[in-house]
Amino acid sequence: QVQLVESGGGLVQAGGSLRLSCAASGSIFSINDMGWYRQAPGKQRELVATITSVGSPNYADSVKGRFTISRDNAKNTVYLQMNSLKPEDTAVYYCNAAVAIVAFRYFEVWGQGTLVTVSS
Repeated sequence: QVQLVESGGGLVQAGGSLRLSCAASGSIFSINDMGWYRQAPGKQRELVATITSVGSPNYADSVKGRFTISRDNAKNTVYLQMNSLKPEDTAVYYCNAAVAIVAFRYFEVWGQGTLVTVSS
C-alpha cells in the first residue's frame, strides 16, 4: 500500500506564510509527477502547483510569485512554501502523486487533505 500524509496546515493571518509537507510511504518503486490541489468551500478542486520527477515546476496563475513547490526524492516528499497568503487562499489542500510500485506502472494517489485558513 502507498499512502500520502500531509502536514503543515493551520490558521494564519493575511500576509503570513505556511509550509505544507506531503510524505509518501509504502512499497514505492518510483514517483513521477507530484502536486498540490485545493478546494475552497463551494468551489471545485483546482490545481495549485505540480512538479516533475526532475524538479520542473508548474503553478496556477493565482499563486505565481507567492508559492514555491519543491521535492526531495530521497525522502519521497513534496513541499509547498506559501508566502504572502491571502484570504482567498483558504481551502483544504490536497497532495497528489503518480506512484509506481513496479517499473513504469503508475497510479494516482491522493492525500486526505490539510486545512489552510487565512484570516483578513
